[in-house]
Amino acid sequence: MVDDDGRLTLALWSAPRSRSTAFERMMMQRGDFNVVHEPFSHVADFGTADVDGTTVTSEQELIETLLKLPGKVFFKDTTDFHYPGLLADENFLRTAVHTFIIREPAEVIASHVALNPQVTSAEIGIARLWEIYERVQAATGAEPVVIDSDDLLDRPEATVRAYCERIGLGFRADALQWAAGVPAQWQRTERWHRDASNSQGFARKQKPDGAVDSVAGDPVLGEFYRHHLPYYEKLRERRLAI
Repeated sequence: MVDDDGRLTLALWSAPRSRSTAFERMMMQRGDFNVVHEPFSHVADFGTADVDGTTVTSEQELIETLLKLPGKVFFKDTTDFHYPGLLADENFLRTAVHTFIIREPAEVIASHVALNPQVTSAEIGIARLWEIYERVQAATGAEPVVIDSDDLLDRPEATVRAYCERIGLGFRADALQWAAGVPAQWQRTERWHRDASNSQGFARKQKPDGAVDSVAGDPVLGEFYRHHLPYYEKLRERRLAI
């Protein structure tokens, strides 16, 4: 999907705590993309985002700046915020290649609450992820790429290879390993990225025992879980077959 001028704007959308930062680290390791870290959520949360040395202060300005960058650009972002400017911009929905990564909702909720005990249901973000998916599908007339982060951990090479094939990118096996550390772009929100900062590749930690029962049985978190589960299931039905 790289155009005749060698340009590509590639997005990865994710609910928070869905392993998207590790995927971004892999894209950094490739070396052929200008990687922009969470610009939409930074504008929403902090009022500004840095895009390749340019400070932007609104969704419209951000979109215009992203589309002007030369070469191949990758950004990943999270749906703990709502992005009306994105959803309304038909050109950007069509021009950029929007892809998605998912994780089982109980694991998402448990991981999010551990970092933000005051999280709201909307900030869990899976319903908003589906909203973006639907808008991209309507704008492009095609089903966007969805990867399951469990596939990414269990079969990283096959999953990344399948993702690259769908996007039209060359697969780079050497990008599946990297040095641990905190890239400069992560410092603003470093506490959210510690697992990815300490990682050296895609590797599964032990799955949390009873995460579904623990979350679903909680009077508040259970409501979050039941609200977001149908949106996760819709996205999972559309995931890349690995």
